[in-house]
Amino acid sequence: MSEFMENSQFRCGYIAIVGRPNVGKSTLMNALIGAKVSITSRKAQTTRHRITGIQTKDQTQFVYVDTPGFQTRHSNALNRTLNRTVTNTLTAADVILMIIEAGTFGPADQQVLDLLPKKVPCILVINKSDRVKDKAILMPFAQKVMSAFPFAAVVPVSATLRFQLESLEGEIRKYLPENEPIFAEDDITDRSEKFLATEIVREKLFRFVGDELPYTSTVVMEKFEQEGNLRRVFVAILVDRDGHKSMVIGNKGVRLKEISSQSRQDMEKLFGGPVYLEIWVKVKSGWADNEAGLRAYGYE
Repeated sequence: MSEFMENSQFRCGYIAIVGRPNVGKSTLMNALIGAKVSITSRKAQTTRHRITGIQTKDQTQFVYVDTPGFQTRHSNALNRTLNRTVTNTLTAADVILMIIEAGTFGPADQQVLDLLPKKVPCILVINKSDRVKDKAILMPFAQKVMSAFPFAAVVPVSATLRFQLESLEGEIRKYLPENEPIFAEDDITDRSEKFLATEIVREKLFRFVGDELPYTSTVVMEKFEQEGNLRRVFVAILVDRDGHKSMVIGNKGVRLKEISSQSRQDMEKLFGGPVYLEIWVKVKSGWADNEAGLRAYGYE
C-alpha cells in the first residue's frame, strides 16, 4: 500500500450504480472490475443487496456499489428496504452512474432520476448502445435526457461487449477525490465467501424458476465450513407457499439438481477450489413482508 500512499495523485472513492430494474447495472459492474461479484438475470429485483466491486489500476481505486433497481410496482417490506438501500447509497457516493437503456427513458427511469442529489457528480451511462441500429438517434436521445438533469458527462456503453468502458473509467476518475486506497490492491469485493455463495444460488433460482416463482423467495446460509481447499456449503431456499416449493424442486427433483449443479460449478470457479453443496427448500410464509425477519436474513 505504501507505494500508493506516496503518490499524492492517487484517487479513490465510491461510485454508486443506479437505475431502474433490468438496465444492466450488475453486468456493468462485473465488466468494470473484471470479475463476477454481482449476480445477474433478466428478472427484475435480482440484486437485493448493496454489492461492492473493487478495481485498482492506473493510480486509482474504483469502489463500485451496485444497488437494487428502484422498485415501484410492489410496496411490501422487502421493496421498501430495497429502495432505502438505493437512497442511502446515493447520499454516501463520490460519483453516481445513472444507467439507462439506449433509446428508452420511461416513468421508472424518471423516478430514479428524481432521486439523484445535485451536489454529487452524476454521469449518464447509456447501456446497450450496441443494440441501436441507427446510431444517429443516440445523440438527440442523450441530449433530451440530459436536459432534465445537470449530468457531469454522458457515455454510451455496452457492458456485455465492454464497449467504451475505458472512456467511462476516465470520466469517473475526473470526479474521484485524491485519497489513499481503502482496500488492498487485489481485492475485488468486500463481501464474504458465505454471502457470495448464497447470491450464486439465488441467481440460479431466478434463472431456472424466474418466470414461475413470485418475488417471495430468497436464499439463506445454514452452514459454511472450510476444510483445507474444500468448502462445505449448506443453504436453504425460502419460499412463501407449498406450491412454490414444488416449482423449485421440479419433477423428480430435476430442477433443484440443476440449480445445485450450476451453483456448485460457479462457486468452484469463484473460490478456486472444490465445493460440496447441499440445498434444501423450506416454506416460510410472509417472510418478505416482515421487516425484523428481513434484517435477520441480511437485508439492510
